[in-house]
Amino acid sequence: MRNLQKVLKEITELTFEIKKNYPELYQFLEENPLAIPSENNLEINKKVMQDYLESLKLLLAHHKETHSLK
Repeated sequence: MRNLQKVLKEITELTFEIKKNYPELYQFLEENPLAIPSENNLEINKKVMQDYLESLKLLLAHHKETHSLK
């Protein structure tokens, strides 16, 4: 099982990749509601960060699928 530091490292690397290669997508990352814990779960823990990492991966994959050159 991955530890929190590894998950945070992956988030940082993926965010940097999005910023560098997909600036049109990067502008929307701050608006992603998954980045903010809900009122019921104010603790930022490994699960919250793992969920956020997965949401970033899905966001990037969807962007690549819908904006690929045809």
